[in-house]
Amino acid sequence: MITGGATHIGVATDHIIESFRNELWAEYKTGEGIDADLLAQFPLLEEALTALGIAVWPMVEFEADDALAAAAAAASADERVERVIICTPDKDLAQCVRGTRIVQLDRRTRTMRDEAGVVAKFGVPPTSIPDYLALVGDAADGFPGLPGWGAKSAAAVLARYHHLETIPADWQQWHVNVVNPARLAQTLIRERDRVFLFRDLATLRTDIALFTSIDELHWKGPTPAFAALAARLDGITWPRR
Repeated sequence: MITGGATHIGVATDHIIESFRNELWAEYKTGEGIDADLLAQFPLLEEALTALGIAVWPMVEFEADDALAAAAAAASADERVERVIICTPDKDLAQCVRGTRIVQLDRRTRTMRDEAGVVAKFGVPPTSIPDYLALVGDAADGFPGLPGWGAKSAAAVLARYHHLETIPADWQQWHVNVVNPARLAQTLIRERDRVFLFRDLATLRTDIALFTSIDELHWKGPTPAFAALAARLDGITWPRR
């Protein structure tokens, strides 16, 4: 990203996999089953990034996605910032996209997604993504969504009503083209508390204080500690697999 021209950069990590969301939903994702070799890389990653002179946000109570959302919101509020690029393809970060000012970049496919791209991908604007995920679920994060609600039905209903609380309880007032709207409406009423919990799980927190000025993210080159770290890593004999 730096060699590609980024002048200000920050990296968020899940220093601890669990977060406050595990207290809200017992089945939310945990660190169970993650390869120990992979988990062991995170402290080294954070150490190397810090030595490289890059701002690092190791998350404990919150998740890395929350940090990215909070950083994007704070950075976009600075009029000196031309564009905020969130480098992740994760669908929950789509809720942070705003016009062409805050965008998502999938660095593997080199795909840039602005607000129009979010609508084209999911059928709903960024502000409706938490509602969308609440209905369809998010297997990666460990919550299932509502029975019968799929991507097409959720997109069709939310494209018209935007948020869960503005969807009419009477399906005959929907005026959208979905399969078996009566059953969907019944499920929504029956699972009301649960779907709002799922939306809370899917909503990224933007009120985390990560920096006081965008100037703190300006990359000025490696710190003096980087050379010693690089030498230490170069001297390690890595195991072959």
